[in-house]
Amino acid sequence: MPNPELINHIPEEFPGLSRVWVYQCSRAFIEKEEKEVNEQLHHFYAQWMSHGAPVKGWAKLLYRQFIVMLADESQDQLGGCSIDGAVRVIKSLERQYDVNFFDRMMITFLIKNKAEMLPFTQVQYAIDKGYINKDTLMFNNVVLTKDELLEKWLVPVSESWLASRVTFIDK
Repeated sequence: MPNPELINHIPEEFPGLSRVWVYQCSRAFIEKEEKEVNEQLHHFYAQWMSHGAPVKGWAKLLYRQFIVMLADESQDQLGGCSIDGAVRVIKSLERQYDVNFFDRMMITFLIKNKAEMLPFTQVQYAIDKGYINKDTLMFNNVVLTKDELLEKWLVPVSESWLASRVTFIDK
């Protein structure tokens, strides 16, 4: 079932198989930064090109901590250079705001409607102490398409890739 909050942010006109990239930031952006980041992302995707043709793309900062990029590949596959261009934008934002978008060892959970990060090495401890459980929602940043983003980006830990790497305590 699609996440109702997310549906309001993701453009409807993109096909379900549109390609998705999720970049998780090492911290949440403040409101002023969020506006600046979204302006820069809009500037990027408004002139995004692949093999000399415009890319139907979209990008936005969600939950003040995740940059989500979409590209409609229903007509043409994106070229490597156009994907590199997107990564350059992310790297530029890293330098500008002194953040990290490429730390795959940080896992983010939705706790009390707020994105909370934990190092992968501390997840089992958080489960053991009851801070998170199998029903805690987790941001599954390995989604690849718009449909997956809507259906599987925010999932209970028990339904995520993390489930096979932790032990839940039944109480």
